[in-house]
Amino acid sequence: MTRKTLIAALLLAALPGAAAAEGFNWNATLASDYLYRGIDQNDDQPALQLGAGYGFENGLYVGAWGSNVDFGDGSTDVEIDTFVGWAGDLSDTTSLDVQVVRYNYLNEPNGTDYAYNELISKLGFAENYTFTFGYTNDYFNADVDSYYYNLGGSWDFAEHYTFNAGAGVTVIDQGPLENFIDFSVGVSRAFGPATVALSYVGTDSEGEDNFGADLSEDKFLLTVGFGG
Repeated sequence: MTRKTLIAALLLAALPGAAAAEGFNWNATLASDYLYRGIDQNDDQPALQLGAGYGFENGLYVGAWGSNVDFGDGSTDVEIDTFVGWAGDLSDTTSLDVQVVRYNYLNEPNGTDYAYNELISKLGFAENYTFTFGYTNDYFNADVDSYYYNLGGSWDFAEHYTFNAGAGVTVIDQGPLENFIDFSVGVSRAFGPATVALSYVGTDSEGEDNFGADLSEDKFLLTVGFGG
């Protein structure tokens, strides 16, 4: 994979929806853009994102999630992530969610294969916090190890609102790209069946060095989500 192809591939991925309760579940989101770990996936255009899954009584679950994408290769236009995992409570104050995700892309250019796998673990603790760890030995199908660490939290306030914040770091073992930090802060509120969220998302200067100023610029993200 060339440097140009690798950088394009790094723009393609999405963290699928968290595990849901037992039985069938679905989610749909309208977003002002599609951002993944601080990087623009859809060229400043709106995104429609749909997901569905099934949770079993023993904590196992399976599902899929998809979004339109546009990252400048003139061809790839859809991402579909498939995943399988387990989620459950470890104690009254801690929970664990472990999943294996397969990132898939439709209409890739001839001779290009962006698909790869990632192991993602999420530890919930102290009621408000989540620590996420991701690992792949084939970073964006480039045969490179990569690790992702993120600490996030959410806090209710003013009765109907939730404040959300998080910061993560992507560590790349080798290759031309630098380790970089992403962050997000935002507020969400439920309005009947819809949850509306406004977030401010961005990366550090290393993210800009990796992907360019346009794809890694700090920006506001508006989402309207539904689920059941």
